[in-house]
Amino acid sequence: MNKKAVAIVLAASTALSLAACGSSTSSTGTAAATSAAAATAAAAATSAAADGTASSGAAASITLFNSKMEIQDQFETLTDTYEKATGVHVECYYSSDTVASHIASKYAANDPYTIMMVDAKDVYSLGPQYAADLSSEKWVSDTNYAIQVDGKTLGFPFCVEARGLMYNGDAIKKITGEDFDPTKYETLDSFKELLAKLVAGGMASPVGIMKEDWSLGAHYFQEVYEERDDVDSFISSLKAGTEDLTKDAKFNSLMDTFDVLKENNYAKDSAISAERETSEMKLAQGDIAFMFGGNWDWAEINQYDYTDGIGMMPVPQNTDDGSNTKLVGGGSKYFMIDSSDATNDAERQAAKDFLNWLVSDPQGQSFLVNDCSLVPAFKSNTLAVQDPLGASVKQYADAGNLIANYNYDPDDHYSKVGASMQKYLADQIDRAGLATEVEDYWKSVK
Repeated sequence: MNKKAVAIVLAASTALSLAACGSSTSSTGTAAATSAAAATAAAAATSAAADGTASSGAAASITLFNSKMEIQDQFETLTDTYEKATGVHVECYYSSDTVASHIASKYAANDPYTIMMVDAKDVYSLGPQYAADLSSEKWVSDTNYAIQVDGKTLGFPFCVEARGLMYNGDAIKKITGEDFDPTKYETLDSFKELLAKLVAGGMASPVGIMKEDWSLGAHYFQEVYEERDDVDSFISSLKAGTEDLTKDAKFNSLMDTFDVLKENNYAKDSAISAERETSEMKLAQGDIAFMFGGNWDWAEINQYDYTDGIGMMPVPQNTDDGSNTKLVGGGSKYFMIDSSDATNDAERQAAKDFLNWLVSDPQGQSFLVNDCSLVPAFKSNTLAVQDPLGASVKQYADAGNLIANYNYDPDDHYSKVGASMQKYLADQIDRAGLATEVEDYWKSVK
C-alpha cells in the first residue's frame, strides 16, 4: 500500500497555487500548540453541538499540513486558540518541499496528516483513494468552490484567490486628475491611451512585470488556456500537435496586451533582472501604476509605505468574449481529510469539526479574513475583506465574474512555459518563436 501511495502521489500535480507562488523563504514544520487540560473536552462538545457541528466528544489530537508558508505563524496562533476553546490539540506543520513529494513521504512512512492542505490537482488525483468523503458536511451548501470527484465532496476550499492587473489608483489620479475607474479601461485601446497620458504626465514607465517563471508561465500565459469555452479541447489539440498558436485569437489577444506591458515596463532594459520586491514596492508607493499579479501579492505590498486606491482589474484586451470584464480565479488551496487506516474515526471527526469551526465560528471566520487577509470561500462569512486586492477579488467573485482556474497542467508546465515567456520578455525570441516553444512543449507531454 505504501509503495502504491508513493507512486500515485509523486505522479500527482504539484502546480503552484495562486497563493503560494513566488514565496522566497520557507520554514520547517513546528508544533502549533501545547496540550490543554482534558477537562475542557466537555465544553468543546457542548460548543460544537450548539452551532450544529458534530463533535468528537473527546480531547482528540490531530495533525494539519499547511502549504501556505506566508500564514504559518497565523496558523500556529489559531491552533492554540482552537485548543483553548475546544480541548482538541492540533499540530500544524509546514514543509518547503513540493506538496506532492511531501505528502508522498508521509504516506511512505504510514504517517499521513489528519488534514492536508493541497492544490486542486492533488484533490483530483489523490482524493479518490486517500480523502474522506465530506459530502454530508453542512458547509458544502455554503460554497461554490468545493471539489467533487465521482459524486463525492473531497476538497474543502480554504479561500478564494484571483489574478489580474493590479493598479495604484492614487498614482493614476495624481496625473489624470480623475478617480480611477477600471471599467473604463477594459479594452487594450483604451488602456494604451491611459498609459500615454501617464507617460505624458511624468510617469515615464507606468508598468512593472514580474520575471518569475511561475508568474509568467503559471499565471499570465495560463489565461491563454482559461479564457475560452472549451479548455480541455484546446489542450487536447496542443497535445496532438494540431494547434497553431500564431493563428489563435486568444493567444494573440493576450500577447498583444503583454507587448504593451513590456513596452511600458520600468525595467525594460533589464527585464530578467528586475526583483519582485522592487516592482511591488514601486506599485505600492505609486512609482508605477500597473503590475500583473494576484491578491496574494498584498503580503508583499503591505510591507511598504503604500498609497490608497490599490486594487485589481481584468487584463485589458480588444476582445468581445467578455474575458476583459473578469478576473481569473476561484478556490485556492484545499483541505483533504485522510481516509486511510492510519487515521481513526475519532480523529477524522475531530478534523471535520475543525473545518466546520473555520466556516461557522466567529473566531474561525476572523482568522481567515482578518488574520490571514484572505477572501473566504463561504457565503456565510460576511466579514469585510481588509486588504484592497482581496476586496477587489471578492467584488468580482460576488458578481460571478471569475473565470475558473485550469487545474490540470503537467508538473513542469510553469517552469518550461515560464522559461519561454522569460525569453520573450527579454526579447530573445519573437512571438512566433514563443508559439513554437509552447507547441513543442505540449507535444512532448506524456
